[in-house]
Amino acid sequence: MTTSESGDASGTSETEETTPSFAVVLDVLPHGRADDDRPRYKKSPLAYGLGEQDFRLVELRLGDDSDVSIGDRVVVEPSAERESVEEVRDIDYDALSNTALSELEYVVDEILTEHESRFVDFYNDAQPITIRLHQLNLLPGIGKKLRNNILDQRKRGPFESFADLEDRISGLHNPKDILAERIMSELRDDDLKYKAFVRREE
Repeated sequence: MTTSESGDASGTSETEETTPSFAVVLDVLPHGRADDDRPRYKKSPLAYGLGEQDFRLVELRLGDDSDVSIGDRVVVEPSAERESVEEVRDIDYDALSNTALSELEYVVDEILTEHESRFVDFYNDAQPITIRLHQLNLLPGIGKKLRNNILDQRKRGPFESFADLEDRISGLHNPKDILAERIMSELRDDDLKYKAFVRREE
C-alpha cells in the first residue's frame, strides 16, 4: 500500500501558479476508519476520492468542521488552496470502503462525460508504445484492424465527440465505455505494465 504524503509533493513550488486539481468524493467516514482503535475524539473524519485529472485514488483527512458529501469535488493540489482537506494520501484500490467501491464506476463515467473532449483526444493523439504495441491497443476490444481504422480516420480530421467516433469507425461501439473499462482495469491492477490514464506511483 502506498503511503506517499502529498502536502507539498505536487512537483511544483508553492510560488508557481498552478491549476487546482480536484478529486471527486467517493465516501465519507465522519468518525474515521473502523479499524482505527483510537478513541473517537482522537480520530479525524476521512473521505475517499478519485482524482479527476489522473484517476488517483486518495484518502483525504478532513477538518473537523468540514461539510463534505459523496459526489462533491474538493481541491487536493496545491495544498495552499485546499479548504476542507487537511491531508492527502495515495491509496490502493483494495483500501477503498465498500461504499467507495460501489461509487467508483459511476464517478469514472461522470468524469468521462464531463470532460468528453479530453478523452476523445486520447483517440486523436494516442501513439505507439513499442514497435508492436500502440496505445490504442491497450483499450479492450481494439485489435490491429480497429486500431488501423481509427488511425486512418483521424488522418482525415480529428474526432469531435464520442458520437463522432462511433459514426466514423465501423465496429467501434461505445467508445466512452471502452475507456471506462480500461480505467477501471488500471485502478484495480497495480501491476499492469502500461497505464494510459491512472497516475503511476512515484
